[in-house]
Order: sequence, then structure tokens, then C-alpha cells
Amino acid sequence: MTPPQDTGPELGPDAPDGPDGQVETALRAGLEEFELTEEDRALVESGDLVRQDDRAEAPRPVLAVVGRPNVGKSTLVNRILGRREAVVEDVPGVTRDRVAYDAEWAGRRFTLVDTGGWDVDANGIQLRVAEQAQVAVELADAVLLVVDARVGATDTDEAVVRLLRRSGRPVVLAANKVDDQRTEADAATLWSLGLGQPWPVSGLHGRGSGDLLDAILDVLPPESAVAAAYPRGGPRRVALLGRPNVGKSSMLNKLAGTERVVVDETAGTTRDPVDELIEIEGSQWRFVDTAGIRRRVHQTHGADFYASLRTQSALEKAEVAVVLLDASQPLAEQDIRIVQQVIDAGRALVIAYNKWDQLDEERRYYLEREIERELVQVTWAPRVNVSALTGRHLARLVPALHTALDSWETRIPTGRLNAFLGEVVAGHPHPVRGGRQPRILFGTQASTRPPKFVLFASGFLEAGYRRFLERRLREEFDFTGSPIEIAVRVRERRRR
Repeated sequence: MTPPQDTGPELGPDAPDGPDGQVETALRAGLEEFELTEEDRALVESGDLVRQDDRAEAPRPVLAVVGRPNVGKSTLVNRILGRREAVVEDVPGVTRDRVAYDAEWAGRRFTLVDTGGWDVDANGIQLRVAEQAQVAVELADAVLLVVDARVGATDTDEAVVRLLRRSGRPVVLAANKVDDQRTEADAATLWSLGLGQPWPVSGLHGRGSGDLLDAILDVLPPESAVAAAYPRGGPRRVALLGRPNVGKSSMLNKLAGTERVVVDETAGTTRDPVDELIEIEGSQWRFVDTAGIRRRVHQTHGADFYASLRTQSALEKAEVAVVLLDASQPLAEQDIRIVQQVIDAGRALVIAYNKWDQLDEERRYYLEREIERELVQVTWAPRVNVSALTGRHLARLVPALHTALDSWETRIPTGRLNAFLGEVVAGHPHPVRGGRQPRILFGTQASTRPPKFVLFASGFLEAGYRRFLERRLREEFDFTGSPIEIAVRVRERRRR
């Protein structure tokens, strides 16, 4: 046998020192006997992928978009953003919360806040929607009032104008639904509102949107006077996920100490992801309330379909997810599916059992049995028993979130990992299949967030053995609250 060639000085963060380093050096040398691609060699030499830290952005001026229900505010918001972010459907009252988006026009960036329909005589859930719109005006540098040009100025529009005058904010008037030249005359009648020139625009087709945006930039200040209302960057992002009506919005409001999100007994009240900067036990977090996930996305329709897509997008932008389960009700298939959705997205996971104050001893007994049966694959996820209504034990979220995020970013030195793999394989080798016994040649952690391990092997490793390796990895290195991924690359010996 040809002696292994000198592979040169070690690269990457794990210089081989001590017993673990000697094991790593020996295994690296042994890899020279196998066919490796350039990608394989780069992975073996470099180890962890570089991650750039998020950078805080300068404060941006804030523009609140208001108007009565069904005048096309969210459609116009999507037109300004240049993408379909806000949930839109041809029925009034689809948008309910105030939702902030990052927008840009002519090189200037600003924060665009979509709101629900502002009806002065609203009651019930619509009253809370109108209150959110009023808060959005108070926390804005300027206001875009959207009016349906085809209908003209209504009593509600005039009442909203009176409220806007009292706010003292500069107002730009958009005459929406002017889809062609024939309807431009309808926009001229809106001079009667006393807000200056009405800008004819079609949120649906984009007609006139450029002139409207130029007018908006004229009234927006260079620096925001309300920058603290919608801060950017900094704190870790936490997505609140769960079925409809499990208490996600109630939890966000309790954590924020204010009625930040509309809460109602009606299931599916939240449709757009709503984020809020929250301080708990001295540490700041950005919590994102999401729409309740009802069923598989392809089985939803209308506003629910787009709400599901935005929930998935919010999850992908988050670093850790808190999945709320209704402890007072039996665990449903949808609960399991949401937990799996977080794992598939590769995000850190905390499971919160809400409405714990409503449980009696019998329900607690059956809940424990359900958890053992239905969530056996995620015993590694931290568990917190809370009550979003009373605020009980919400402070316990913080240590659970820290634990999950620390595991999510854990990096195992290559030498330590290979020494561990050697001990495991020696004690429990892979079963012989077809007269051959696959052997693990070398292991490295390819990335963090979540931890991903790549194993080079001489043959295929069965799924059961991979699960065994994952279990032993968790026993040795913890990884509480983080999914981990094991990829296997089968490599053949070099031909002599």
C-alpha cells in the first residue's frame, strides 16, 4: 500500500492538537485513498461556512396608508412595494392589523404601514381595526389617504379627513381605481375634501403610481420623527406559529403590554404577519405574529391562501419559532404539521402549551400521554406551559429561546466530532448489508443555523442508523431546541 501523502498544513478553525487532533489528522490522510471532488476537498479543509451578521439600518420615515374599507389600500401598497406582500381579496375588511413594509422609490427608502379599513361608526372587531388605523397615524411622519374615485367622497371619508386634520400630519390624497382616462374626471371631484390635489392612480394596474410616489417623497421628512415605532435590525426574530385561535395575538399583546394586534373570538382574525419589538427580562426580541395555519397551503383559497404564504415567509425570515398549542384541546394533526414545518425550515423551535390555566388534573394526564405519542420525534424541543390571557409564565420563554438559539448556532470542532464518531462506530457499527459493512471515513460540520453535518462513508448509511447517530449527537452535544441535519456522501476507493 502506498503511504498517505502529506496533505500540507491544516486549514480552517480546527487545528489538530491533542488526541482529537491526531484522530482528525489520521482520518484526513485516510481520505486520500478515496475519490473526492473539489467540493469535497473544500468542505473537508474549510469546515464551517461564513455567516455575515445582520447590520442595523438607519431610521426611515414612516408613511401610514389609511382609508375606509375596500377602497384598495392593500392593492396600492403592493403596487408601491412592487410585489404582492399585503393580503388582498375583493371583499371589505381583509386587512385588520397595521403591518409595516420596507419600500423604496427614486433611491429613497421609507417604511410603509398598511392598515385596516377606518370606519368611524365601527363596532365589534371592526372598531378594534379602526383603532389600529388611528394608532398608525399617530406613529407616522405622513399619511396617504386612499379614496375610491368611482364612489366619490362619502361621509366616512369626510369624517376621516377631520381626524387627520387634528393629527397634524401631512396628508397625500390618492384617488384610487382610476383605471383609464374616462374616470379621471371622477378624481377631480375629490378636491372638495380640502386636502389639496387628488392624485389619480390605479393600484390594480399601476397607472399614475409614479406621480403619486413623487408627491409622497415631497412630504416625507429626510429623517423620521417616529423611528422608534418601527425599528429595524438588532434583536433576534421570533415567529409565533399555530392553528387559528390558539392565542398567538393575545400572547403578542400581553408581551407588548398594549393592544398591538386585533384579538377576537373569530378564528383567523390575523392575516398579515405583524412584528413588534418587545423587551422581556432585560433582553429585546422581535416577535412576529402570524396567521393561523388551517390546513395544507394548496387546500386553502382566497385570503387564507395568501395568509399561509406570508406565514411561511415570516417563518423563513425568523431565527426561532414558538409553536403555540392549545393545551385545553386534544393535539390535532395540524399541530404536528406546523411543528414539522418549522423543522423543515431549519429554524430553532420552542413549543408553548397555551391556556394552561384552563387545565384540570384529568386533562393534564391525557395531555402528557398525547405528547408522548404525537411529539415523540421532537422531544429535544424546549417546552413552556403558559397562559397568554393572564401572562402566566411568559417570562419562561426567554431562557427557552436562548437555549434553542445557542444550540442552533453550535459549532463542533472537527477533531472532537471525529473522535466522537470513532467511539460511536466502534461501539455500534453499521449492520452488514449485502456482504458489505459501510464505514464512516470522516465527518465535518458544514454549517450552523441549523447545524448540518456531512459524513463521508464507504457505503450507504440506512435511515435507522442516521437516526441513531442523531440521537447520540444530541446526547453528547445537547442541541436542545435545534433541528440537526446529517448528510452522507458515499465515496469509492481510488482505482490502482
